[in-house]
Amino acid sequence: MKELYSQVNRKTYYISMLTLIALMLSGLILSTTELSGITVGYVIHFFCVAILAVCLLIYPKHETYVFRKIIILFGFAYFYTLFFLYPETWTTYILICLIPSLAILFFDLKLFYFSIILNGFLILITFGYIILIDQGNIYSYLHHDILGNLINIIASQILLFLIFHLSFSRMKKQQLYHEQLQQSERLKMIAHLTAAVAHEIRNPVTVVRGFLQLYREDPAFDDPVKNKFKLMIDELNTVEQITSQFLTLSKPNKDQKPEKVNVNDALQSVTGLVRSYAMLSDNQMHIEAEEGCFIFINPIEFKQLMMNLIKNALEASNMGKPVTVIAKRNQHYIEIKIMDEGSGMSEDEVKSLGTPFYSLKSNGTGLGLMICFNIVEKYDGEINYESIKGVGTTVTVRFLATDGAFVSST
Repeated sequence: MKELYSQVNRKTYYISMLTLIALMLSGLILSTTELSGITVGYVIHFFCVAILAVCLLIYPKHETYVFRKIIILFGFAYFYTLFFLYPETWTTYILICLIPSLAILFFDLKLFYFSIILNGFLILITFGYIILIDQGNIYSYLHHDILGNLINIIASQILLFLIFHLSFSRMKKQQLYHEQLQQSERLKMIAHLTAAVAHEIRNPVTVVRGFLQLYREDPAFDDPVKNKFKLMIDELNTVEQITSQFLTLSKPNKDQKPEKVNVNDALQSVTGLVRSYAMLSDNQMHIEAEEGCFIFINPIEFKQLMMNLIKNALEASNMGKPVTVIAKRNQHYIEIKIMDEGSGMSEDEVKSLGTPFYSLKSNGTGLGLMICFNIVEKYDGEINYESIKGVGTTVTVRFLATDGAFVSST
């Protein structure tokens, strides 16, 4: 219910809830004229009103599924208390038909299903009581046409289901469209930003690479040192490629074709580069890659993807804990899992991953992970995060294997 964060909507919410609470209090006061003294039912009625009032007022500060369920359960207790405590007020029959509509307030599909199933179960118990025990003594208006009333209440639940489902689907589509629009705007902004700084990055990289090439040809250096120069030049070429990737975030390069990549060889190459980084934090790298795992992807992009994900896992890991990378075939797909034993993330943090400028690192920009999401999407792959706070995180990247019916989105 993120819309409550708007000051206008928050004000509307509180006005509505205060009006509702005033009506519930009015009903509680009026009920003293109908009951003979303070009864158990009146006490239950009082506590339902008090607890509901408090829950509704503090809900915007505690928007959790558990808290929503508590409000729904006390809503059930309140309306069914009215139904059984004041049988002569036949309008309470309408209220118990409408209880599942409370879930509309929370925009929660799972909670709506819970409400409508629970209400169906309670309605069956209620009608069973009217037929077998009451037998029309108190609830004569229901017992007179028990079948017709039962059909009507079932029809009301179906109507509520249709209204909620159609409204929920439309709101979800609008929410998705809004998120896509925001993502598009962010990508445009990043494209302008990277275009402005790309020249400043490439100039020093070109100078450094030029000197390294001269040193590599200098006979004063022996072969082991020249090999190190070659490695540095290769990494500077990677920097050049990554800089170009920033420029193609919002406008992919159509001329860049995928190649057949051996996942095992690529992972060994990447982990060889980051293993020294892992040793700084006393972390161990474990690679378990099946032979014969091939995918179609640009090698530089795949290397960049794995480098970012493994580096993130190392940075998230506690000192001395291992990071495990597993690559295997799963039917027509190649799955790569990167597992760490770090602090983990909450559900909301996982949902925000891949958003520009969202990062859990103190000095992070979130752009690296956003590029990872774009690379995976570009090659029709999937990336999923599973994380438990205090336990660790598992990232699963899935691509179609080369012997599958691969269709590149490039």
